[in-house]
Amino acid sequence: MPPERAAAFAPGRVNLIGEHTDYNGGLALPFAISQGVTVRAEASDEQCIRALAVDIDEEDAFALHDRGRVEGWRAFVRGTVAELTSAGFPPPGARLQIVGDVPPGAGLSSSAALEVALCLALLALTGNRDGQPRDAAEGFPRPDGELSRAAGGLPRLEIARLCARVENDWVGAQTGLLDQLASLFGEVDTALCIDFATLGIDPVPLHLEDWRLVVLDSGERHLHAGGGYNERRAECARACELLGVRSLSEASAPEAQRLPEPLRRRALHVFAENDRVRAAAEVLRSGDLPALGALLSASHASLRDCFEVSTPAVEATVERLLRAGASGARIVGGGFGGSVLGLFPPDAHPPAGAREVRPGAGARLL
Repeated sequence: MPPERAAAFAPGRVNLIGEHTDYNGGLALPFAISQGVTVRAEASDEQCIRALAVDIDEEDAFALHDRGRVEGWRAFVRGTVAELTSAGFPPPGARLQIVGDVPPGAGLSSSAALEVALCLALLALTGNRDGQPRDAAEGFPRPDGELSRAAGGLPRLEIARLCARVENDWVGAQTGLLDQLASLFGEVDTALCIDFATLGIDPVPLHLEDWRLVVLDSGERHLHAGGGYNERRAECARACELLGVRSLSEASAPEAQRLPEPLRRRALHVFAENDRVRAAAEVLRSGDLPALGALLSASHASLRDCFEVSTPAVEATVERLLRAGASGARIVGGGFGGSVLGLFPPDAHPPAGAREVRPGAGARLL
């Protein structure tokens, strides 16, 4: 018998390095954080979903077969129900309570945390216990993109794809899989080196010792469904067309030199960022944290100058972190606002308002 109640938690994420590479078939190095979204679900006899977003005191109610389009957090709920139904896991009528402590629009992937928590909680009501803790040695995708061990009826990789469809098709944000994979596969003291050409995940130890990673909000909200992020994706797609490749990561810097501006600079960022991810994974394995700081700053310079996703508020936030003693800092998330990540040595003190982040466990049923 399916349970009458279920609860799931999904974390937000910080992308250590590797920005705008996921949808370009490249590499990224994210980690899950302790902050996230919790969804509590209770089955009901009604053929509808009633959802309460506790933090903003807003409600929504809709029939299970309703495919009407809405905006904001309601689009995530309706999209998750619709995509689960299409995948062969139709949820029952239910009452949902949504609570989170990831600030929306801060570049910490509150949207993916919401999608994943909704998906796991509703799957549990159907009797599928996907999202339970797993043996980390067995639970990562192989380089061929398949899970080495699937949990229940829907593997975590398929959950990530389903959640990405919610964001792409229902919310209107053309994000890649980075946020969903980080939330689903996160591990304590571990970053995930994700190859988006194969969807293979290589866990990388992230032992900070006395160093600290912090995020500082620029105070400028960003929306993936807005124009800037989707425009960059469209530019990258156009560059692929001109180069005759499926993804920018299949091309090379010399080939990109023949692209018109700003497509040339967009492609050069992707090539260099992939190299920085490889270098960051190596310095983490060797424990060379000062070298990591230099890579973070180089990533930010490329995002600012080549990809043009920074803003004056973000630049001021980067400067605050560097003046406080950060060995490196960069914008995180899709850009156009949000938070800045800084790496601090033991003898430096982050500025007021900075929040320390450490790699934590991935999404799970409670």
